[in-house]
Amino acid sequence: MIVLPIKSAEVEPWLLKKHYAKRMCPISFAFGAYKDNQLIGVVTYGVPASSMVRRGLCGKQWEENVIELNRLCCNTEKNLASILVGRSLQMLPKPSIVVSYADTEQGHVGYIYQATNFLYTGLSAKKKDWAIKGMEHLHGATVVDMSRGQENRVEFMREKFGDDFYLKDRAQKHRYVFFVGNKSQKKAMLADLKYDIEPYPKGDSRRYDAGGAVATQELLFV
Repeated sequence: MIVLPIKSAEVEPWLLKKHYAKRMCPISFAFGAYKDNQLIGVVTYGVPASSMVRRGLCGKQWEENVIELNRLCCNTEKNLASILVGRSLQMLPKPSIVVSYADTEQGHVGYIYQATNFLYTGLSAKKKDWAIKGMEHLHGATVVDMSRGQENRVEFMREKFGDDFYLKDRAQKHRYVFFVGNKSQKKAMLADLKYDIEPYPKGDSRRYDAGGAVATQELLFV
C-alpha cells in the first residue's frame, strides 16, 4: 500500500457517494491510499472556517498553522484508515496543528486518531444547529445553505418553513489534536495548547458507508 497526494477531483466521488455527510468540504490537502494501483481510500485536510477554532487551539500566534482533518473515507480493509492517516500526516507542511473530530451522533469514538497518536482534548462545545421538521437527516450546514444570499437568513427560513424551522442541540464531538513538526516545534505547540490532555474515550464505534459506488481509479506511474 502506498499513500500519495491527490487532486480534489479524485476525492469528490468518495465524499459525495460514500461519506455519511455526502457533501464537499474545504480542501487544502488531499491524499489517497493505493493498493495494486487502485485507489482504496482518501483523507482530506482544510482550514477550519471558524477563527475561534483556529485561535482556540494554541492561541493567535499559531492560528495560521491550524488545519482540520475534515474527511476520511476508506474501504474496509484492516488498518487501512490508520495507515492512510498516519502517512498523510507526515506529508503536511511543518509546523502544522491538526484538529479532527469524532462525531458522537454517528457513533464514532475516534479509534483511528488514537491509533495514530493524536492527543485527546475532550468534547467540543455545546452548540445549536438549524433544522427542519421532517428533514432531520439533513446536515445543519446543508440547512443553512438553503438561505444563502438572503439578507436576513433567519427570517427567510421562517417565512419558507414556518414553525417547522427550529434549532436543535448539536451532538458534541470528540476533539483530537496532532502536532506536525520537528522536535522543537512540537514542544512549542504543546506548550501553547489551550486544552487539557485527557484519557482516550472508549466505547462501541460504528462504521458508516453511505453505500454509493465509487468508480475504480488506477494509479498511473509516469
